[in-house]
Amino acid sequence: MPPWKSLVLFQDGRSETLQKRLRTASGKNFGAGLPFVPRKCFSPRVHLEPAPIRAFLFDIGNVLLRFDFSIALRSVAEQSDVPDAVGVLSAVESIKEAYEDGRIGRRAFLEGAFEVLRYRGTESDFVAAWEDIFEPNAPMVALVERLKERYPLYLLSNTSDIHREFVFRRYPFFGQFRSGVYSYEVRASKPGRKIYEIACEKLGLEPETTFFVDDLLPNIETARRLGFHCHHYHFDRHEALLGELQKRGVGL
Repeated sequence: MPPWKSLVLFQDGRSETLQKRLRTASGKNFGAGLPFVPRKCFSPRVHLEPAPIRAFLFDIGNVLLRFDFSIALRSVAEQSDVPDAVGVLSAVESIKEAYEDGRIGRRAFLEGAFEVLRYRGTESDFVAAWEDIFEPNAPMVALVERLKERYPLYLLSNTSDIHREFVFRRYPFFGQFRSGVYSYEVRASKPGRKIYEIACEKLGLEPETTFFVDDLLPNIETARRLGFHCHHYHFDRHEALLGELQKRGVGL
């Protein structure tokens, strides 16, 4: 039997079908020929306004700074037994990842790199080549200058102490950031969930009021699952970020 023809029993012994009962209550031929759908199926959608943005969390590489790692690889190759940049990367990639993840320190990284590359230069030569791969992303630098007076700004980066020390030394605008979380320090890296949780705890951030900017989609996807406001950035589409900020009520 269709559910709208099922009986409703009353305390005085009377009974009616649901369809008849609805017609009686409304004075209209309500639901004639149609199945009865319980009211709970029509639960209203509640549209909540998103929480206001109260802080910003920025990646560094290819967001605040453009970088070309092949510059370092070519420079290192010139003083090693590895003939080209591709060979250098292949030789040091696992050591580099361990270094940036905090599983080994600077000394172990340098010794390991010197060994696998048969590097003939000095440690200073290697570090100078390894660190000087960045240049400022001018539109982002301008955005930081506009945001700094109104919002706390923070950093979240997969990086090493060589690169972190270099960018803070070379580019004064990094002084606008209150603090940051770096993979080599906390022994966790994006897109893993742990580094975001560490950032929230260390920096006092709430995902629902924090706007996160990163150039890699897997990093964005993790942040979104955790409740951050996010923008997947590309420096050739900077205007898209500005438009997103305006939609979120960030006056520029």
